[in-house]
Amino acid sequence: MNFTDWQEQQHVTQFLHHEARLLDEHRWAEWMDLFTPDGLYWMPLVRGQTDHLDHASLFCDDALLRSMRVRRLSQVRAYSQQPATRTSHVIGNIALESRAADGCIVYSTFHLLEWRKDAQRAFGGSVLHTLQREGDSFRIRMKRVDLLNCEAPHEALEVFM
Repeated sequence: MNFTDWQEQQHVTQFLHHEARLLDEHRWAEWMDLFTPDGLYWMPLVRGQTDHLDHASLFCDDALLRSMRVRRLSQVRAYSQQPATRTSHVIGNIALESRAADGCIVYSTFHLLEWRKDAQRAFGGSVLHTLQREGDSFRIRMKRVDLLNCEAPHEALEVFM
């Protein structure tokens, strides 16, 4: 499925880039506001996982769990975040998967560099954003992050992808 016009594609692309920048700049409150009240941040544990209710996940954060993780990431006494983790998100291959009157589902790919305690890690994968239209912008109803190496053993995954 294609975007109906260049302006629609530009609007969605700007929204996704804005979200990535908020994460890279640790602007947690603004990032949290991008979600609907029932919004979900989900990272499946295995490739092709069909739901988050009947299977284990790397992350399955509703508003409460996201706020708890944000508080921990912001906590000056959090040993794992001294110094704070730095990230750089690169978003690409943005494509419209489906459209409804109240929003759309958008596919994209990402590359994330993470710098923490003198070590750099790289993550890559794809994202499905289920976006709800609100006025002239969007809110995230669900963000599904599929890591390329989701089945691999990982050290603690602390940042939002």
